[in-house]
Amino acid sequence: MNILIIYAHPSNKSFTYKVLQILLKALNMSSHQVEVSDLYKMKFQSDMTEEEYEREGFAKTELPLSEDVIAEHRKIDWADCIVFLYPVWWSDCPAKMKGWFDRVYSAGYAYGYSQNGEKAMKMKHIKLGLVICTAGHPNDFLEETGIAGSMRNVMLDDRLGVRFEKKEMMILGGTLELEKVANSHLEKIMNLGMNMDKFCDTF
Repeated sequence: MNILIIYAHPSNKSFTYKVLQILLKALNMSSHQVEVSDLYKMKFQSDMTEEEYEREGFAKTELPLSEDVIAEHRKIDWADCIVFLYPVWWSDCPAKMKGWFDRVYSAGYAYGYSQNGEKAMKMKHIKLGLVICTAGHPNDFLEETGIAGSMRNVMLDDRLGVRFEKKEMMILGGTLELEKVANSHLEKIMNLGMNMDKFCDTF
C-alpha cells in the first residue's frame, strides 16, 4: 500500500517525533511504500498569498497553482492511505498543518462546483484517512470536555470529509505524564504499522 504521512512538529526531541519513527519502522517492516511530507522540515508555506486567495475565495481556477501545492497533489494522487500526524495545540493541529489544508485543498482539486451546480473535484477518493495526534491531557478529559468530539468533527467530518472512504482518529493522550503512557502509545503505533492492511479492513 502507498502511504503518505503529513507530519507537523518543529522538534525532533518531541514524543510526536518518536511516534513518527516507530510508525515508519513498522510500515517499512511491513513492506509498504511510504512518503513523508515533514511540513516544518520542508519549510512549507502555511499562509495563503493574496493571489491564492483570489483563486480560492473567488473560484478563479484559471489562476495557476504554486509548485509546492502541485507537489503535494502528486503525493495525494499516489497515495492509498494518508496519515496526518501532529500534536494537539489549543484543541487543533499546528498552524503548519492547518495551512496545508488551506493551500493544498485547492478549488477544483479538493472541492468546488461546476457551472451546472454539480460537485467538481479532481482529488481521488483515498481508501483510508488516519489522524494520529499526541495530546498532553488524558483521553478521558478530552472526551468529557467535548474537545475530542470537536477535533473529530473538524478533522474527520470536514477536512477529510467525503474525500476518504474510511476515516479514523487515534488520540495518544496523557503525555504531560509521558513516563506513564509512552510505552503503551508506542506499542499501539507499532501494532498499527505492522497491521495496517488489517486495520483498513476493520472499519
